[in-house]
Amino acid sequence: MSDRRRVTAVVLAYGPEPLLGECVTALLASRAVDVDVVLVDNGCTTDMVDRLADRPGVHVVRPGRNTGFTGGCNLGAQHAQGEIVAFVNSDAVVEPDALAALAGALGDPAVGLATAGLRLAAHPELMNSAGNPVHYLGLSWAGALGEPAAAHAQPSDVASASGAAMACRRQIWQDLGGLCPALFAYGEDAELSLRCWQRGLRVVYVPDAVVVHHYEFHRHPAKLGLVERNRLFMLLTVYQWRTLALLFVPLLGLELAVLATALRQGWWRQLLHGWGWLLTHRGTVRSRRACVQAARRRTDRELAGVLTGRFDPGAGAGIAVPPVLSWLAEAYWRAVRPLL
Repeated sequence: MSDRRRVTAVVLAYGPEPLLGECVTALLASRAVDVDVVLVDNGCTTDMVDRLADRPGVHVVRPGRNTGFTGGCNLGAQHAQGEIVAFVNSDAVVEPDALAALAGALGDPAVGLATAGLRLAAHPELMNSAGNPVHYLGLSWAGALGEPAAAHAQPSDVASASGAAMACRRQIWQDLGGLCPALFAYGEDAELSLRCWQRGLRVVYVPDAVVVHHYEFHRHPAKLGLVERNRLFMLLTVYQWRTLALLFVPLLGLELAVLATALRQGWWRQLLHGWGWLLTHRGTVRSRRACVQAARRRTDRELAGVLTGRFDPGAGAGIAVPPVLSWLAEAYWRAVRPLL
């Protein structure tokens, strides 16, 4: 009887998907694990899904609409047969041993999520993500973006997995309830990771799980509005009330800064729409908060160590914060942590 672990890889297809075939082919060629692929057609505009549908080991799910990243991943996981579920972006190509490395890390029962060593496709010697930091105000970014992969060769605990290539035991995924349905897209990996830490489960970076990612950083208005809405939704549902009270001043300051930026860059309508969504969906926020808080096993004080007070996404992210504001935010976090 084989002792190879079975992994179901969930891949979403949306738009033209020029790299989808390469992505699926690489997954099916994985070594030391038994792999099947659940391909969720979220609105592929070419024949790529149809061309892959008859390939052995591929199961296509067609919801008939764009369910978003969260909806697509949750739907795909419902069709998973493997004891481990991996989520891989359609523009990412796994190395032959990547899934086995992720499965190996998940062999530790204390580990809830494992995130791959994502490399930049244009420069595979450089990192796309070595796990994602999470700022205490809910900001998250690709960790170690543009840094040499050789400098991130050791496994480590990280605040957040990257949704571009991560894995979870199917039972843990079910226990966590998957990705938060209300988020649709953006920030869902950070929210899931913080809930994982809340349950007393670690989130780990696995450098041997090498995945080459054709990463592009987009900052279009719709994305920016969703990012801000989802960040606030995460904080309102994941943090304890005491934490939210202690962070009220910097949170208000950040919201004013975001508003000023949105007015200057022309995406203020999307920002206001996100704020309005939170107000009109107060019931959704309350019910989600009650569910998350009831399931937690660790206090915010116990989890503070995985959060950072430093906002440093790197030059490649296209985001800059005045040094004085970054210093003030970091100083505030040092002062408030003992009070959590």
